[in-house]
Amino acid sequence: MKIGFVGKGGSGKTTLSSLFIRHLATTGAPVVAVDADINQHLGPALGLDDAEAAALPPMGGHLPLIKEYLRGDNPRITSAETMIKTTPPGRGSRLLRVDEENPVYAACARPVRLDGGEIRLMATGPFTESDLGVACYHSKVGAVELCLNHLVDGAGEYVVVDMTAGSDSFASGMFTRFDMTFLVAEPTRKGVSVYRQYREYARDYGVALRVVGNKVQGPDDLEFLREQVGEDLLVTVGHSDWVRAMEKGRPPRFGALEAENRAALETLLATADAAYGVRDWERYTRQMVHFHRKNAESWGNERTGADLAAQIDPEFVLSEDAVLALPG
Repeated sequence: MKIGFVGKGGSGKTTLSSLFIRHLATTGAPVVAVDADINQHLGPALGLDDAEAAALPPMGGHLPLIKEYLRGDNPRITSAETMIKTTPPGRGSRLLRVDEENPVYAACARPVRLDGGEIRLMATGPFTESDLGVACYHSKVGAVELCLNHLVDGAGEYVVVDMTAGSDSFASGMFTRFDMTFLVAEPTRKGVSVYRQYREYARDYGVALRVVGNKVQGPDDLEFLREQVGEDLLVTVGHSDWVRAMEKGRPPRFGALEAENRAALETLLATADAAYGVRDWERYTRQMVHFHRKNAESWGNERTGADLAAQIDPEFVLSEDAVLALPG
């Protein structure tokens, strides 16, 4: 399952995604966690100290390796240099699986031991001084989008992405890459503003969207969220002494998380798992192709000097079975 956490800055998006990842680890499920936010706080939220978080290899720094590996023997992709963030897989491409060893994970992922299990953590990398004035952050998350486009995941396998804050998530087609999107919203007007933007895009592209109310302190907060988001409100999370301790760098065992917050995480997991039964690989592939054509026409063809529409394999549909026919 591919699961995205979105929300405005300061909503608690990273905290909620880290709690969900910790909860998944207790189940023993294979998990790949990805920090795609410009602020890069997921590592510390999962217990890494400053040095460990800073040592995470940036996916953007390994983009040539990622492209070369994923290109495989696909005859439609003439070189890794002509691949862009939206390049879709085709016959001959290499696909990624959640629970495997491959050169992409070896270069970009690091194991993180959590209560009850171990997960893989990947990060886009921070926005550096050398990027100022010459790069946009969306070029960094392009490595994440490319990997998601080539990822085949099954039931009981999880990829959890902490997305960039606010409406920046719409700057590419990556917001359509998830089986389930959890939007974290505070019970304030600003808190639900991103929800309204996301709802419109979600409706247009068939994105499964549920709202997680955070920092809910009483019945008035709950009523406000219900008025603003209606049936999209899935669950709410209130004050947590466990989270306060975690933010100070002194988290207790995860089993000590408050019962009501553990129940909320179980609801998130059940909701994500239910999305597996209705996933549509053909629509998923069509959306990949749609955004690739848009990016090719708007900047990709000019940037690469190639007709990137020619990279599209019209007979290929990404699916769990497709990996069997492609080189590993």
